[in-house]
Parts: sequence; C-alpha cells; structure tokens
Amino acid sequence: MDAPQGEPDEYGNYPGPMDPFPAQRGEFYTYDDLSVELVDYVRDMGYTHIEVMPLMEHPFDGSWGYQTTGYYAATSRYGNPQQLMHFIDACHEAGIGVIMDWVPGGFCADSHGLATFNGHMLFEHEIHPNWGTHKFDFARGEVRSFLVSNVLYWVENFHVDGIRMDGVSSMLYLNFGIDDPGQKKFNKYGTEEDLDASAFIRQVNSAVEAHYPDVMMMAEESTAWPLVTYPPQDGGLGFHYKWDMGWMNDTLHYMQTDFPWRPGNHGLLTFSIMYAFTENFICPLSHDEVVHGKSSLIGRMPGDWWRQFAGLRTLAFYQMTHPGAKLNFMGNEIGQFIEWRYYESIQWFLTEEYETHRHHQAFIKALNHLYTAEPALYERGYTDDGFTWIDADNSKQSIVSFVRQGEDIDDDLVILINFDPASYESFRVGVPREGDWEVIFDSDRPEFGGSGYAGVEPYTCSSEPYPWNGQMDSIEIKVPGLAGVVLKRRGPSSYKPPVVEEPKAAPKKRASSVKPKPAAAKKALAKAKAAKPAAKASAKSTTAKKAATKKAAPKAKAAAAKAPAKKA
Repeated sequence: MDAPQGEPDEYGNYPGPMDPFPAQRGEFYTYDDLSVELVDYVRDMGYTHIEVMPLMEHPFDGSWGYQTTGYYAATSRYGNPQQLMHFIDACHEAGIGVIMDWVPGGFCADSHGLATFNGHMLFEHEIHPNWGTHKFDFARGEVRSFLVSNVLYWVENFHVDGIRMDGVSSMLYLNFGIDDPGQKKFNKYGTEEDLDASAFIRQVNSAVEAHYPDVMMMAEESTAWPLVTYPPQDGGLGFHYKWDMGWMNDTLHYMQTDFPWRPGNHGLLTFSIMYAFTENFICPLSHDEVVHGKSSLIGRMPGDWWRQFAGLRTLAFYQMTHPGAKLNFMGNEIGQFIEWRYYESIQWFLTEEYETHRHHQAFIKALNHLYTAEPALYERGYTDDGFTWIDADNSKQSIVSFVRQGEDIDDDLVILINFDPASYESFRVGVPREGDWEVIFDSDRPEFGGSGYAGVEPYTCSSEPYPWNGQMDSIEIKVPGLAGVVLKRRGPSSYKPPVVEEPKAAPKKRASSVKPKPAAAKKALAKAKAAKPAAKASAKSTTAKKAATKKAAPKAKAAAAKAPAKKA
C-alpha cells in the first residue's frame, strides 16, 4: 500500500521529499473508506469534530487544496459528491461535526480556473506577492455574490457544520506581504485596511448567520485586528471563533527551549492569558507547524527520548487545559518524528511497532475524554470567570497552577503543570476551597509512558488551613517532572489538626511527714533566738565603720588641697 506511484527515472529512482514533485506513495482513501475507518477512529479517540482541508477541486496535491480551481466542485481524488455527502452523514450519525476549510482570499493561477477568465483580470484585481495566487476583487458585486453563494452551497448541499476561512489576514490588509514602501497602497482614510475585504467578510458571516445560524464561522487571523468574533452590528467581523496564532507561536517557542533556559522564557507561557478573553479563541497546533523544515512537534522537544515524549504530553496537556477551543493536526496524537508529507500516509505503523507511540496515543485519547467529561474545561472557556491563576510566576521551577471554573462550583478543577524534569515529593499549592482534592488525571501515569512518580492509583490531598499562593487553604502534592495533574474537590477536608497537649501543672511543694523530736525542737528554737542579737550587733558595727569612712573622706580631700604642689 506504500509503494510509490508513477514512473521511476532512468536509474530506477522515484522523486523523493526534496524534489519539487515527490512521488505519491500508496493510494488515496476514498470518501467511503473514510466513512468507516476515520469515523470509527475519531469517535473512539474522543474527538468532537473533524476539520478537513479544502475539498474543492484543485490541480496540485502539494497546494493541500488551498489553490482552488473549482469552487463548486468536490475534488474527485476521493470519490464523487454523493460519496462526500455520505461521509459527512456518517460523521453526523457518530455525533461528530465536520468543519471545512474555505479559501476566498485567492485562487489558482491555472488557465482552466478563474484566472483571467475572459482574457484579462475579471474575478481578480492583483497577484498575491507571497503565494502567486490571484486575489479576488471584493469591490465587485458579482465577485461577492459568487463567493457568498459558494459558502452557502457547501453548507446547504453537504451539511457541513462549520467553515474555517483561510488567510483572513492576507485579505484584511492592502499591503500584506509587501515590504517595499514604494509599492504600498492606502485606503481613503490613509490607512492600510482593505475596506472592501472587511465589508465582504461581514457580508459572508451575516449571510451564514441569517440562513444557517447553527453553523460555525472560524477565522485564520494572525494580527491584532479588533473585534474579529464580535457581531457586525457591533463593529465586528462576525466570526464565531478565531485561531490564537499568538498562543501557538509563543507556546511552541517555549517548548523547544532547553530546560535550563526556560525560567527566562516563562512569560511565553503566561502572556496568552492577558488577552485570552478578548476574542473567542481556538488554540491550534496545525499542519503549518509540522512542515517546511519546522520539524514535527516531538522533534522540537529537548532532551532524550523519554523527555521528548514527556514534553509532548505536557504540551498537549497545557493546550487542553488552557481556555478556548482546541485543534490538532492529524498525526500529532501518535508522536510522529518526521514532518507531515502530503504525498504519503501518516506513519500509523508506529503505534503497532513501538510502545512509546502507542502510549502517547492512549494519553491523547484519555485527555480528549477528560475534556468532554469535565464541564469546567469548556463551559466558560471564553470568559474570564472561567479561569483564575493560582501561581503564574514560579519561573524558577517552571511550574504554573490555575483553576478552571464551570457553571457549578463543584465542577471546578485545579490544574498544575511542571515544565521541568525535576520532581517533587512534597509541593505545596493553594486551593480555592477547603476540601479533599482528588487527583483525577496525571499525565505521568505508566500507561501513558510516564514514570508513575506519584503512584499508579488515584490519590487524595486534604487541604489544610495554611494560607499559600493567595489562597486561604492549601494542599501538599507529589509533582512529577514534565507532567500535569488535574485535581477535583470530592468533599470536606479530612484534615485533622494536630492535638496540642495541655501543659502539666507545676508540682506542689513537698512537706516532710517525719515530725521532729520535742527536745531537739526546743534546742533549735533557743539557738535561733540567741543568734538574732549577735546578728544585729554585727550589722550596727558594720554601719558605724562605713559612716566613719565617709566622714574621714572630706578631711583627706581637704588636706590634699592644702598641700603645695611640687615641681616635677
């Protein structure tokens, strides 16, 4: 199934990864194949949605579908349109939503597409400076109608549940990709925003909202353009979600930093919370991060083999417990070491031949099911009342801790993540409520490939009334290296304060039980009386001597004063 397709060169070799057009290896899955194998796999793994790259017809496999020629044609690589409809229906029957990538920013330059349709630029008005694609002319009503109708066509006929609009940043700015100041353009207000493009985006999102209000609209937008996920009537673009490219870039930069240098880069972990609730964000680890020499995710992790897998688990754990929705590119869940290659399959054999990859797949599965089982991880994922820092500033140990809050206070979770290999037998962390806090998830468990540092069985930490991290109560917990733990309150604290013993009363003065003989007692009394006058006389004598000494002292001083001084 993995044999190269096509004809070899004169030496019997097939084009490989470094060639412009590598040979495809194996055969494409069909829509019908995916209706069974992919749907069963996704359901078992606990994913809630499948996002597919553009399925509109395109001539070059290496464009991944992002250089379209047939906007209204499902690609024939995997079957016919009815088979695609069947695949989407199979997903829905399994409770899985389908999101489709859509590319209104530009199209393929091939002559059999829309490019120079009547001999000159008709649908387009310029060439993209980075990608060579033709950019739609959003100022023309015919072009806007063509594209709005197109997105409604896919929603209506194929029943997709969401549309991810690709390359939104390149549409919003007139000078996207232009570095030469002499070539820059400006709108009527003297700024660089493409007013026609932003109006078109609002039109598309408003049309989908009007006709299919339950369909999600998502933006791949990497700039600070404001109000991307706000309604058009409030000045927004009308999307429901926006990719958080800042979170992705900062997090990956931190994760590929070697452990001794992580304390100095700690802010890369925590900065995203500064803006996390300004939009409805998705935290993506997308296909763009595992191609073009960027390395696979596990290839970015520092350390030996064990630490690389532990680091990859920690990355996934941090993504899943961070506010916002989550997106992962297929293959991330098995820890594939090579980059993604569009012309061959994901290396699924790794989970069959290597325990480490199999364990990582089991970890992702458990993590997905944890997410869907714990409302605190998603109910308030887009508002600041769903997240509270416990300790964001422990850069020295590379540890962060926070609370994820749901609608019900009893659903709240305490999250602690250690991004350093050091483990701690006893680590104190503040908790938002007193109680018994059970560790319900530990990424270091042996079945995930971890060390099992804290033990293989779930355990409970009872809070103590000991203020810590700004909280009135705290617990002590075992913290494994390069791992994350989730704790949930199970009831009142079982902690019993130590018993302080009452101080013992001072012993009473003891008395002798032996009575003195009468004769001896009388002699002792007479002797004591005789001693008193003698003591008084002695005291008077001592006093008289002291007085005489005091009186003699002035005379001596006077005599010394009268004596003539002698020359030396």
